[in-house]
Amino acid sequence: MDYADQTDEELVSLLGRQDVRALETLYGRHARAVYSLSLKMLGEPAAAEEIVQECFLKLWRQPELYQAGRGKLLSWLLGVTHHRAVDQLRRRRLELRHTIKENVQPSADGEGDPEQHLWGRFQIEAVERALADLPPSQRMALELAYLGGMTQAEIAASLGEPLGTIKTRMRLAMQKLRAMPELADLLADAG
Repeated sequence: MDYADQTDEELVSLLGRQDVRALETLYGRHARAVYSLSLKMLGEPAAAEEIVQECFLKLWRQPELYQAGRGKLLSWLLGVTHHRAVDQLRRRRLELRHTIKENVQPSADGEGDPEQHLWGRFQIEAVERALADLPPSQRMALELAYLGGMTQAEIAASLGEPLGTIKTRMRLAMQKLRAMPELADLLADAG
């Protein structure tokens, strides 16, 4: 059988029988698109490569999750990729939050200014509360931009949204953040 002549759907059905050549063929067809989306979202080649491996491993282990009646395999793979990349961005955000909190904790030997540590902790909590109050679509756009380091165009491409929609979401989110009394006080005190 010539695997290159097989459709994606036929190859996925072969995965149910643990056909490695079918997986290799699908990987050859779609790995570049999966990698490109991962790289755009995460900005790190190593992290993007890991997402590609996870995505195709999921297809290998659970080929029945792809349902041809719902769309093309590439769309399904890009959906899996998007979800994995968003999970990775969330993990990064939590790690960053944890690192920042560690840095504002008073040291065990009593060094540092306790008032500064307390003020830093207050600032972090205020920003976290403010972000939690945003609608999910606006919060996601800000997180991808500021934590993921993505441009508005990259965010639009990765989320499959028009660029104007992303710009509007980010503008509205920033307006809401500026209007929040807690953050207004923080910005005034910082200035």
